Amino acid sequence: MHIRSLLVRSFFAASLLVSQSLLAQTPAAEVPQTLEQAAAQRERVVHMREAAEKRLLEEQDACYRKFLVNSCLEDAKKRYTKSMIEARNLDIPAREFQREAKRSDVEAKEAKRAAELPQRQAEQKEEGEIYRAEEAAKAVERQKNIAAKAQQAAEGRQKLAAEQAKRQVEQEKRAKRDAELAAKKAARAAEESQKAAAEQARRQSEQEKHDKKVAERAAKKAARAAEQAETAAAPAKQ
Repeated sequence: MHIRSLLVRSFFAASLLVSQSLLAQTPAAEVPQTLEQAAAQRERVVHMREAAEKRLLEEQDACYRKFLVNSCLEDAKKRYTKSMIEARNLDIPAREFQREAKRSDVEAKEAKRAAELPQRQAEQKEEGEIYRAEEAAKAVERQKNIAAKAQQAAEGRQKLAAEQAKRQVEQEKRAKRDAELAAKKAARAAEESQKAAAEQARRQSEQEKHDKKVAERAAKKAARAAEQAETAAAPAKQ
């Protein structure tokens, strides 16, 4: 067990030395010039690391079937370390480029906002003034509408009152005309009644005169008849 621990520590020590040696030998990493290149480069790093991990597992499995296991594992570790260093060397400049681009973008946006601040403030002030002016105009228009509606209502009431007064006058005129007509009709009826009564009185008077004359004639006739009868009777008495 102690021997195995020594072998493992020796393996990792050797791997560290190999990593330092490979790092010193690794060529300069690619420096992207655009965000698209940086993204593509970091994507390539992901694939490189995945491939290195897969290859390391496959090689380690193969090493355990060989006689010189430690030597095989050391070689596999060297290749893995080299691949990871290459991936890291690709990732670092791409990541730094993205970070710097993001920082520059933030600074540019902040600078743009700062530069546009006076204009935005002026626009906001102008918009506020326009809004207040529009609201004031709307308020004036509302007052005008209210006044116009009030005037229309007053005119409507006046018109209604005038129409009612006109109808009242017309009704009074009609009532007066009807009363005058009724009075005239009553006067005519009274006059006709008076005329009829006078005519009846006249006729009655004439009838009475006629009856009186008839009676007088009858009396005279009776008197003459009596006188004649008396005259006729006188000789007979002698």
